[in-house]
Amino acid sequence: MILATNNKGKLKEIKEILNEYAIYSLSEKDISIDVEEDKDTFVENAMKKAFEIYEIAHEEVIADDSGLCITALNGFPGVMTHRFLGEDATDEERNEYLIKEVDKQEDRSAQVVCNLVFYDGKEYIIGEGIIEGQISRNRRGENGFGFDEIFELSNGKTLAELTPEEKNEVSARALAAKQLKKKLELR
Repeated sequence: MILATNNKGKLKEIKEILNEYAIYSLSEKDISIDVEEDKDTFVENAMKKAFEIYEIAHEEVIADDSGLCITALNGFPGVMTHRFLGEDATDEERNEYLIKEVDKQEDRSAQVVCNLVFYDGKEYIIGEGIIEGQISRNRRGENGFGFDEIFELSNGKTLAELTPEEKNEVSARALAAKQLKKKLELR
């Protein structure tokens, strides 16, 4: 099946978690498209990506959409997690901005939400993972990507301070992938 992403970090994580499936990147299938994520929810964006890639490849597709939802900022950045400072902003710029915004608040709590959607041209099968944590006071950790270095778990570590194996046990993407895997096994 094709994983509808150009994000190398997501590809690596999902291939490790769903290792019993043959998963191909868009580039491995010579697909050069960046589906516009213009829907209001993570699951709608993932469904749109899965559908559009299926329409090109006519092969089973897994698509994901995920993001950071900060309680004190009314769920911001949510579905705009990667784009809220513009397409050219770096992870570091986005993370520094979010830390400064949360520093103005009393509540540092946040969630990471991930929806993984499988589509085979007939049906959608959806996996969801949600983890709770808080925004750290500074960037920490060398592993991971995106907001991993500012999302702190209840154990005091950021996602970026975990080993890849540890992260693949507790991340929202891992939880969504495990749920999706169970549903795929039942079909």
